[in-house]
Amino acid sequence: PPAVAEATRASLRIAASEEWRRERLQGLITRYRHGVQKIGLELMDSATPIQPILLGSSERANRWSEALQREGILVGAIRPPTVPEGSARLRITLSSAHTAAQLEALLTVLAEIAAEEPA
Repeated sequence: PPAVAEATRASLRIAASEEWRRERLQGLITRYRHGVQKIGLELMDSATPIQPILLGSSERANRWSEALQREGILVGAIRPPTVPEGSARLRITLSSAHTAAQLEALLTVLAEIAAEEPA
């Protein structure tokens, strides 16, 4: 449809002319990965805006997703059959629209959840 074609053209113009968006996103990804590693969570290998945290069980992934949602942070739990049994995860998706404050809030809540988990 013409509207979709024009929206695609506009997004390509933005992507080509606003390099700062890619730089900002890459900076957020780097800060996020450093922060999550510091918390001691198991990051999956990804250089993309999709940054999965491996949690193992579906129950654990659901608990974490619900705890984040209670704090106003929407993060989906990805569970079998979408992923293999024992590899449930949180699907964190970053964008250039996220602020440093939002990233810090996410990391703070992740650290709090991790601290509450039994060893």
